[in-house]
Amino acid sequence: MPKTVIYSWRLDPDLRQGLNEAARAERTSVARLLDRIVREWLAEQEAEDEAKQRRIRAEAEKWIGSITSGDRYGSERVKERVRAKLLAKHRRLQREAPVSAAAEPVTAL
Repeated sequence: MPKTVIYSWRLDPDLRQGLNEAARAERTSVARLLDRIVREWLAEQEAEDEAKQRRIRAEAEKWIGSITSGDRYGSERVKERVRAKLLAKHRRLQREAPVSAAAEPVTAL
């Protein structure tokens, strides 16, 4: 793949010298050495992310299906249960609502 992006940053002189020496020892350019270092680091990060996701999934699988209400058909009755709770709430709110002045009976003096 042709390289088309230029990336530059400042280095400490000792780090630059270390890169130059490492590239010379491997008989490659600093650019190729940095390319390899970055690719290896990215692959390592990806592997760590995958390992972390596997640990999270394994932990989650311990709990999946372990919370139960005791009702085998609970998930099939969700719609009717929600409706019943909403209806009960609506009735309770109607009972608790203050009576407006217009609804009170008028008494003669």
